Amino acid sequence: MRVLGVDPGLTRCGLGAVKGRPGAPLDLVAVGVVRTPPDDDIGARLVVIEAEIERWLDEIKPDAVAVERVFAQHNVRTVMGTAQASAVAIVCAARRGLPVALHTPSEVKASITGNGNADKKQVGTMVTRLLRLDAMPKPADAADALALAICHVWRGGVQNRLAEALAARSRGGASPAVTLASGYRHTPSGRRTDDRPAT
Repeated sequence: MRVLGVDPGLTRCGLGAVKGRPGAPLDLVAVGVVRTPPDDDIGARLVVIEAEIERWLDEIKPDAVAVERVFAQHNVRTVMGTAQASAVAIVCAARRGLPVALHTPSEVKASITGNGNADKKQVGTMVTRLLRLDAMPKPADAADALALAICHVWRGGVQNRLAEALAARSRGGASPAVTLASGYRHTPSGRRTDDRPAT
């Protein structure tokens, strides 16, 4: 499985792709950061991010895209920019019929380090070790994007089978859904569906 991870942001949008499967060593495919000048118009910045994500999708040809799930912070301006960049990534993937998974930062940290409160250095160190890299990816946005991709590959099982089913359905003409790491799905109609097994 080949996954493109996106750590959304307006000034720096991290992109990282890995390939592998649960229980086996992972390989780095590519890593980088899209940068946009803070003084530029918001529309122009989003266009740059979209163009770069589209280029990566063309070159990487991922089976799925993993995007950091935006959550509320004290800095509303930062949250808005992150949400806008996140939406661009989701749209780019959905346009191609690719399944999109949204993972929270704590889920990614727990998956990579075993600690949901790990700091960026700990995440970067584990990403470097897991991908057998000579140096830690920088800036942190790049390492975070790789961590998202690794997290998605490792979650495997039901979620990956769901992603494959959605991709197959979209190739048949239906619109893909966006899978939330919590087990909920948001369908194109906006309806929220609980995919978790009944208890």
